[in-house]
Amino acid sequence: MKIDWKGVMPAVTTKFTTDDKLDLPLFRKNIEAQLEAGVHGIILGGTLGEASTLRPDEKSTLLETTLEVVSERIPVIINIAESSTAEAVDSAQKAEKEGANALMMLPPMRYKSTDRETVAYFQAVAQCTSLPIMVYNNPVDYKIEVTLDMFDTLLKLENIQAVKESTRDISNITRIKNRFGDRLKILCGVDTLAMESLLMGADGWVAGLVCAFPRETVAIYELIKQNRNEEALSIYRWFLPLLELDINPQLVQNIKMAEAAVGLGSETVRPPRLPLEGPEKERVQHIIDSALKARPELPDYRYIRS
Repeated sequence: MKIDWKGVMPAVTTKFTTDDKLDLPLFRKNIEAQLEAGVHGIILGGTLGEASTLRPDEKSTLLETTLEVVSERIPVIINIAESSTAEAVDSAQKAEKEGANALMMLPPMRYKSTDRETVAYFQAVAQCTSLPIMVYNNPVDYKIEVTLDMFDTLLKLENIQAVKESTRDISNITRIKNRFGDRLKILCGVDTLAMESLLMGADGWVAGLVCAFPRETVAIYELIKQNRNEEALSIYRWFLPLLELDINPQLVQNIKMAEAAVGLGSETVRPPRLPLEGPEKERVQHIIDSALKARPELPDYRYIRS
């Protein structure tokens, strides 16, 4: 499957039962809601997916289930976040064998690699697979930045094709465009900067709150791509308090609370994470309840396909 690297791509959560098993019926329900809303890809195994707590067999089950539900309508992308190059290579080859359409890839985990080491890590994985790769560039949370000079080297490999841009620097979009044109596709990775990034030329949005609000998220993207910016802005201003739940250490708990509130998930997380409680839970619940009371009526965006 050819990957266009554009549009809204949910970084989906993993659903668990209260006895800590995969809740596949609830997981399927959410994926189906994403498809109905018109998302352009599904990303598994990111931070929101609690991937660091998942066993290899569970990751395989989630990939198999997603591929079955999606049925080749949109690409299914799986995240690679490993501590060693050998583990990353094994994970990439396993994902390709099991039918993933593309990879999202973080720099090495736990070890703060140098620029040379980071480039070598990405190169090793890219050379072991034919799958297209989106580099996840998030120096704020992961302390390693993939610079433009590093991309200059990495883009010599044809299957390194996109970046999940999470530097929090909007002007970086223009720097990437000026240097690489359309060779490196850009997907915003920060919910609170999504509209601004799209207006500055980002090709897509790797989204978090989309897990609970898929139609609103896709509507913003589609309206912007049709230059219906005032309509998009009206939705985005309503959405912003919810989007801010994504830039928080407890983003998984926050977004799962939102999913539960709209019937697309549950608050169940896998330890060491625990559901929110006390004043923080009350604060997050107030944000969600306030947004639901003022939830906007959306224009008919579904006929608009970029």
